[in-house]
Amino acid sequence: MTAETAALAQKGKVLAKEDFKWPAEGIYRIPDWVYTSEEIFQREIDQFFRGPTWNLVGLEVEVPRPGDFRRAQIGTSSVIVVRGKEGEINVLENRCAHRGTEFCRERRGHAQSLICPYHHWQYDFKGNLISVPFRRGVKGKGGMPEDFKFEENGLRKLQVARKCGLIFGSFSQEVEPLADYLGAEINEEIETTFGSRELKVLGYFRQRWPSNWKLYHENLRDPNHASLLHVFLSTFGLFRPDNIVAQVVSRCGRHSIGYSRKGEQKANDTTQQLSSFKADLALKDDRLLQYTKEDKGPWSAAIQSIWPNCAIQRQVNALAVREIVPKSPNEFLLIWTLLGFAEDTPEMERHRLRQANLIGPGGLIGVDDSEVLEYVQDGLQHSIPGAAVVRLGKEATGTTDTFISEAAVRSLYQYYRHALGL
Repeated sequence: MTAETAALAQKGKVLAKEDFKWPAEGIYRIPDWVYTSEEIFQREIDQFFRGPTWNLVGLEVEVPRPGDFRRAQIGTSSVIVVRGKEGEINVLENRCAHRGTEFCRERRGHAQSLICPYHHWQYDFKGNLISVPFRRGVKGKGGMPEDFKFEENGLRKLQVARKCGLIFGSFSQEVEPLADYLGAEINEEIETTFGSRELKVLGYFRQRWPSNWKLYHENLRDPNHASLLHVFLSTFGLFRPDNIVAQVVSRCGRHSIGYSRKGEQKANDTTQQLSSFKADLALKDDRLLQYTKEDKGPWSAAIQSIWPNCAIQRQVNALAVREIVPKSPNEFLLIWTLLGFAEDTPEMERHRLRQANLIGPGGLIGVDDSEVLEYVQDGLQHSIPGAAVVRLGKEATGTTDTFISEAAVRSLYQYYRHALGL
């Protein structure tokens, strides 16, 4: 295949099998087709979203009463998270067993049962079929056959697991227990962030990103960019390489956490290398920078990348979970759920909302990422195919105590290649 043909093939067309050959440098190179190939995208959906993985689908606080529901996405599949009559939480595929209709269209709400608008097949909150109109026909004509069984025609039921108010779902019956899937580092950080406190939803952001979904996970595992791209972070010392930092990677490589302890706005040898640093920049309202310590740990920021669809953020006192929803090789949806705790004072809740302006589509930090990842995808799509260079840092993979490393990105692709058989 010529370079020109390959370039055209990567714009959503299917590549030949021989083209899926990883560069000889291994985890130090990432081929462009990982981000642009439709075939690779479909493999990812099957393996990482419909396969033996756990995906974040919502929060317990979003479905507090029996009948409360929330619509969510696991990859390209729509699911319904619903609280059952006995208080249990069920996750059901949003696809009527009759004709495949995606019958729930509201993002969240309350219902007495689940009814498809097309032919009015009705299901209970466990996904069991409970009613079919005209099952016996009309005046002895039509209707379902005598051997039609309700128990064989319910909604597809997913595996469900919960952790500190978070709800995870899996299409696979062979997925490992959630605690084992997350690993020790992620379990500990989730417990540190949320503990047993009751969560409170403060709001939502939603944004479509014109880039590949994996680039967002890479961005979370690439703290080196934070000081270079984000003027706000580097200037005010929130997330900078001269802070006390750590990039922790789970044993399998698929999850990671970026930690930082808040520093100061002062010039030094490090800031001389940061064109984004602004020594004379000042805030009229410095409450955006204020950190009220809430746990025993040393960190003022912790950004978790939980494969494949979740990120959990605590940046000073702003808390959020982020859901990653792939749409195509070149587009994904990102949903932020802004959080506080039921026990928060009105002043703390207002403080969290104020600091939420750091993130999101128009945030003082978030807007930089969405724009630069669009530039990355443009470069991948509209040039002769190549491979990204990921050589930063002495450690090949695993945990580091520096932000000047791409070991966490390499760890991810070591896992990714094994999982997809590349």
